[in-house]
Amino acid sequence: MTQVADTAGTGILRALRERRSFAQVAPEEPPRELIRQVIEACTWAPNHHRTEPWRFVVLTGLAREEMGDFLAGIRRSQLEDPDGDEGRKVVEKERAKPLRAPVLIVVAAVPTGHPKAIEIEEIQAVAAGVENMLIAAEALGLHAMWRTGKPAYDDAVKRYLGLPSGSHIVAFVSLGYPVLPRVPRRRQDISHLITWRDGRES
Repeated sequence: MTQVADTAGTGILRALRERRSFAQVAPEEPPRELIRQVIEACTWAPNHHRTEPWRFVVLTGLAREEMGDFLAGIRRSQLEDPDGDEGRKVVEKERAKPLRAPVLIVVAAVPTGHPKAIEIEEIQAVAAGVENMLIAAEALGLHAMWRTGKPAYDDAVKRYLGLPSGSHIVAFVSLGYPVLPRVPRRRQDISHLITWRDGRES
């Protein structure tokens, strides 16, 4: 039993180390069952009082194009000269964002109003769940990338997606099959980031 636990633990740590954020994925859409497993991993995150504040909107196929058109319309309305060369480039760039992967999962935190729940902790639970999704995708042979940006904080976008008032979009998770090889990643040594206190004078 200990050996099994050790092997599983090693696999989890390896997935944490080796996961990368790549903008490019294959155009093939993963089957719905794999998408569902990635989403389910979010719901395993720690959540005070088990309020389950997470909500998911999955966009595939033409729904991504419709989302792109909606985002492009918002961006166009914000520009002084949307019909100029630069303005058109900006609008088209916004239109293309939902098309960067075959699956786009909008992950939102919806405050539950639970008498003991603290709203920021419900948002944190969803953010922890998004990290679970990234690791689950890695384990399933998929690639997931966590994005936000201004649309995540736009009430019009939330209404478009059918999210209730007061909700928070925590992530736009792009999901697909990886096409790029993993490149070893370096992280700084953490020694200077840690303060150890054991209650004795040093």
